[in-house]
Amino acid sequence: MKSIFVAVVGFVGFTGLAAAQAPVAVVEEVQGKVTGAEFMDYVAPGKVIKLGPAGLVVLGYMKSCVRETITGVGTVIVGAEESMVHLGEVKTSKVQCDSSHSQLIDREVGESAATVVRSMDEKNSMSPRFTLYGLSPVVETTGRGKLVVERLDVKGERYDVDLIPASVVRGKFYDFAKTSTTLRPGGIYAASLGSRRAIFLVDRRAEPGATPIIGRLVRLQ
Repeated sequence: MKSIFVAVVGFVGFTGLAAAQAPVAVVEEVQGKVTGAEFMDYVAPGKVIKLGPAGLVVLGYMKSCVRETITGVGTVIVGAEESMVHLGEVKTSKVQCDSSHSQLIDREVGESAATVVRSMDEKNSMSPRFTLYGLSPVVETTGRGKLVVERLDVKGERYDVDLIPASVVRGKFYDFAKTSTTLRPGGIYAASLGSRRAIFLVDRRAEPGATPIIGRLVRLQ
């Protein structure tokens, strides 16, 4: 088994497999000595992550909704829906997430798509593209400007956030859980920053707080 794992690692390194494919997972947590991944990285199949003493990494797979907590000295190879782990210990759980949302992560959005968004009529602009299972979104941003999250199906609920370096993780992620801000279960919301926008539904059973990131990730288009 060890020789097979070493061969797989060597093949990945030789072919550059991870660089050629779309991201499939989000690094939700990193502790201790970990090389090859940082908090809130997107990782693609073939990515090699190494854990040293007291190392811990949590991976959330966006398509399979599998969440892995990997600990101990070992090597991790990211797969399409789960990881291959050598020596380290893996605890796996299935969490609530919108698997269709994974298709948006690597999609290139051109000027024509932006034009379509701006020209949507009121009915179409109410159509959510994905569902969140946490009440406090993690929004991928440009790291500057004013982020606006507004409810569409009921008037009067709106959140305006002036993005500053101290409030944005890794320079591009704003986590509403950090300020204990929660949306309403069952609500339809639009998040926007400049010309970029995303429309989403909050599941009626969504939970507050720092729930798994893959269940509350918003990427603006």
